[in-house]
Amino acid sequence: MAPEVLAKGVAYDSSADWFSFGCMIYKLLKGHSPFRQHKTKDKHEIDKMTMSMNIELPETMSNEMRTVLEGLLQRDVDKRLGCMGRLAEEVKEHPYFKEIDWKQVYLLKLTPPLIPPRGEVNAADAFDIGNFDEDDTKGIKLTEADQELYKNFPIVISERWQQEITESIFDTVNLETDRIEQKRRAKFKQNNIYDDEKTSDLILQGQLKKNTGTFGFSWQIRYTKLYPNRLELHYEKGDKDPEVYTMERIEHIDSKECKGQKTITIHLKGGNEPRLMLSPQDEVSWIEWKKALYDTLVASQQHLTVSEKASKIYGADVSSATSTNVNSNQQSSAGNHHNSSSSGGNISTVKKNNVAAAALQD
Repeated sequence: MAPEVLAKGVAYDSSADWFSFGCMIYKLLKGHSPFRQHKTKDKHEIDKMTMSMNIELPETMSNEMRTVLEGLLQRDVDKRLGCMGRLAEEVKEHPYFKEIDWKQVYLLKLTPPLIPPRGEVNAADAFDIGNFDEDDTKGIKLTEADQELYKNFPIVISERWQQEITESIFDTVNLETDRIEQKRRAKFKQNNIYDDEKTSDLILQGQLKKNTGTFGFSWQIRYTKLYPNRLELHYEKGDKDPEVYTMERIEHIDSKECKGQKTITIHLKGGNEPRLMLSPQDEVSWIEWKKALYDTLVASQQHLTVSEKASKIYGADVSSATSTNVNSNQQSSAGNHHNSSSSGGNISTVKKNNVAAAALQD
């Protein structure tokens, strides 16, 4: 920063930018700012050097380079290059820039001497660049005249910039999301709803929003569990029995976007509820849930087809055994709100699997 910016209670204008321009040229040439000669990282020490230290320019620099840096880095604003009445023309006419065609610069026709690789951000983090001390900036007020200088500046948000921003905030957002998710899981666990159920046949579980349809698109939170033969929707407070939808009731599944929300629509056979509309928290969950639901439905339909074939060939009442197993599971869910695969129909399930296997071999 220019000395007048660092000085307390001293007014300054765009003349400070010419000092910053000199610092930038110096850093491009030497790899560090002109006031970090001793590799100090203490901000207050650097500010002190800016206010008092004389800049040491290497003898290897050309005379034109030395004079342009000395002119731009003048502490006295009235003697600073670009601040003596003719503004930018003073800088443009300096011998150091004599080979520059400023008209070509204005038209963006010059080829830069260095073109960085695409997809690579060779710069400081965006948050580090914009992380100014409030004590340095709180007294700055932009006037209408200041804003007028930037009226024709184009605003470009490139993919590289977006990628840098994404990488910068990724960890922060993830930590906050994980914290919220852990809090929700703890709440569900208190109500005996959430359970890893590592020993059960649980396929997928998580928090989804269900469209109640009370007032158009009205959503309520449900903790959802998907099993090979059913879908369970648990109430957040755990004060009601879960809603259970068997795979036999599901006709087909589709997914789409409704009013800005990714949704999964489950079309049901018969009953008072013709369809069930769910909305996951994000697009990743949306993709995961719709695939899991579709795959589970297909597997269930194939299983029922084999069971029906076995029933016709061998006369085994496989569908009855399947219903017994599902009903047993539903009763277990309604009893304690803690759902896992019921063992009540294990004997029937073994019989069903044996008959189904025989049907396939046939």
